[in-house]
Amino acid sequence: MTDPQQPYRRPPEGRDVPGQDPYGRPPTYAPPVPAPPAGAPAGDPRVAPAHGVGLGQALRRFYSRYALFRGRASRSEYWWVQLALGLVLVVFLVLLETVGTVPGSTTPANPSGEPTTAGVAIALLLLPFVLAHAVPSIALAVRRLHDANLSGWFYLLSLIPFVGGLVILVLTLLPSKPEGARFDR
Repeated sequence: MTDPQQPYRRPPEGRDVPGQDPYGRPPTYAPPVPAPPAGAPAGDPRVAPAHGVGLGQALRRFYSRYALFRGRASRSEYWWVQLALGLVLVVFLVLLETVGTVPGSTTPANPSGEPTTAGVAIALLLLPFVLAHAVPSIALAVRRLHDANLSGWFYLLSLIPFVGGLVILVLTLLPSKPEGARFDR
């Protein structure tokens, strides 16, 4: 005589029927999963790094996460933005040198070395560009440090003359570490 509560056919030893509690154990109750806190929900795409992004996607993420200091940024996300910002600054500096605004520079267009009206205009365009990109650049560097499982406070090392920038360069080159997910909260 068989027990009416036992299943008709037992699964092979060590295997469980998919979707059911393991054989021979009482049913388990899993409480409902609470909703994530409003500050940073689990799986928030704004705080997760985007590995292998191109220039366009890296710039979109850079501007959409303007002053977000929590979360992580992948190496590709960080270095594409650094390349783009560096190229824009090089263009500004070449324009400034060409029109002769850099103090002490003399060019065929400006043999006296005095600042020109065009040079002042370019400098006045450069200043808001640099100021507008200061906070998001620092936030991106902090997120990059988080991805390497380092505190964002390490960015303050960049204030050390001569070697601070080199230290930050090395730290931003470090590979991503899964332990950096602790900064996603």
